[in-house]
Amino acid sequence: MTEIQLDDDAALIVVDVQQGFDDPYWGRRDNPAAERNIVAVIREWRARGRPVVLVRHDSTSPGSPLRPECPGNAVRAEVLAALGPEEPGLLVTKSVNSAFYGAPDLDAWLRARGIGQLVVIGVQTNMCCETTARMAGNLGYRVLFVIDAMHTFDATGPDGEVVTAEDLTRATAASLHHGEFATVLPTATLLTASAS
Repeated sequence: MTEIQLDDDAALIVVDVQQGFDDPYWGRRDNPAAERNIVAVIREWRARGRPVVLVRHDSTSPGSPLRPECPGNAVRAEVLAALGPEEPGLLVTKSVNSAFYGAPDLDAWLRARGIGQLVVIGVQTNMCCETTARMAGNLGYRVLFVIDAMHTFDATGPDGEVVTAEDLTRATAASLHHGEFATVLPTATLLTASAS
């Protein structure tokens, strides 16, 4: 595996870790360790004084548990506890897949602070996390994609076949790696790089 270089001011992008993703609406998920790993990364970022960006999905889809008026729109309690009393550096709200198409402007906030490296964690692996990572790569950011600090759900393809969450995660990792959008790594590697 490639040695990880982590900037002192690398920004952590915590994508859509919301209560509504526990709803049966979404179906079967993968990676039951995701929340534990997400919390571990947030705590490390807070301990090092690095910037944290919290992203929340305010769905406009009928029936979605992530709609702003639904309890499921709230950020998960364990994430809030890991963040502690200090507010995140930025809260971005969005209604599409990319955190770069939310408010306030994530790209402008990062560039104003001279931040060139992003660490992406959250939900869903192949949706908002992957889209945010791809766009970040296109915008010139160096992206670390922490594949086991996220999860996704089974999905039905256009042929009617169900693709498992595990296969979607593997495909995301391969696409980001092969396309050089991001460096894909596990939580343990990131935490080791952060501590060194």
